[in-house]
Amino acid sequence: MTLQRLYRRGDTGPAVAEIRAKLVQLGLLAADARADQGIDGRGDDAVFDDAVDGAIRHFQQQRALTVDGVVGVETYRQLDEARWRLGDRVLGYSVSHALIGDDVATLQRRLLDMGFDCGRVDGILGAKTERALRDFQRNYGLRVDGTCGPATFRALNRLARTVVGGHPHAMRESELIHRSGPALSGKVVVVDPGHGGTDPGVIAQGLSEAEVVWDLARRLEGRLSALGVQAYLTRGLDGEGIVAEEQRAAFANATNADLVISLHADRNANPQARGVATFYYGSGGDGDPYGLRSPTGERFAGLVQRELVARTGMVDCRTHGKAWPLLRSTRMPAVRVELGYLTSPEDAALLTTAAFRDRAAESIVVALQRLYLPPEQDEPTGMLRLPAFT
Repeated sequence: MTLQRLYRRGDTGPAVAEIRAKLVQLGLLAADARADQGIDGRGDDAVFDDAVDGAIRHFQQQRALTVDGVVGVETYRQLDEARWRLGDRVLGYSVSHALIGDDVATLQRRLLDMGFDCGRVDGILGAKTERALRDFQRNYGLRVDGTCGPATFRALNRLARTVVGGHPHAMRESELIHRSGPALSGKVVVVDPGHGGTDPGVIAQGLSEAEVVWDLARRLEGRLSALGVQAYLTRGLDGEGIVAEEQRAAFANATNADLVISLHADRNANPQARGVATFYYGSGGDGDPYGLRSPTGERFAGLVQRELVARTGMVDCRTHGKAWPLLRSTRMPAVRVELGYLTSPEDAALLTTAAFRDRAAESIVVALQRLYLPPEQDEPTGMLRLPAFT
């Protein structure tokens, strides 16, 4: 089913019946709800009731999505992904239509545990996962076709008992950072000013999110360029090039960037809500069975968060793992910065000033430098000064 609109508490119809069926399959909704809601028929009388709302919120929390009880495109997509288990279907790489699902994430984790580099565990079967699968097949005397069919699945299943879990992808990412050296010159960074064009984002206190983050992006671009960093912007001032998050991720992947920095501002119905938060790709808690996270993204988000709080005095809303499309679909670590609440009079007053935007841009660049510095050259939060800012 292709989702035609948002679904929330109080809605009815066949689409709600399908949502309920997926929740039942995942064990998040009582099985007897299937008969009560007419799911075996067309489902015209299926209701998005309190039980479904609670189940959706629980699922969104599990999958590191925005917890709002609303089934939009991303929540529905992840409901579909969650139903797959390794062995349920044949897995193969397709350039035009990549397979996505929890079975792919399990395959990636198994391959990594056995020493075959498929990159980050993201549940997306791309070219790197196919190469790792071919290497596994070659090493274990299987037919080398890059497809996880019955024979390959049986081999993986037999070997699973001998595999000791770990985080090899984290070690690989750390080694890549170490090998690239401490200098920022020559590195490539994609700066993504959120929204733009016909999508202004949050509008409050006389400010537009799209305009605020565009100005911040230009200040950040200037500082990066002064340090020899190749910086790419995902859009122009008037929104030229404005695209969906998946397309922005594709743009970043095409540049072969080292990092992606996505800039946003937030809103809240409570005007007292204020502060800065940063987000990295991470789905689930520390006990997540698939290890869906970007260790370098998590570290960089923490550095950005601490520098912003120390240098701007904003309220610390901490770092969080999320499975939003831009964070998940980029092959390189990506961080999203929510720089205050435009609905907060205090945050809006800060964001209005050029001096604050300068400090925010400086904070992000300093965090970027600290990411690449070896421990013996690093300095405490808020202390590092770069030549461009002295």
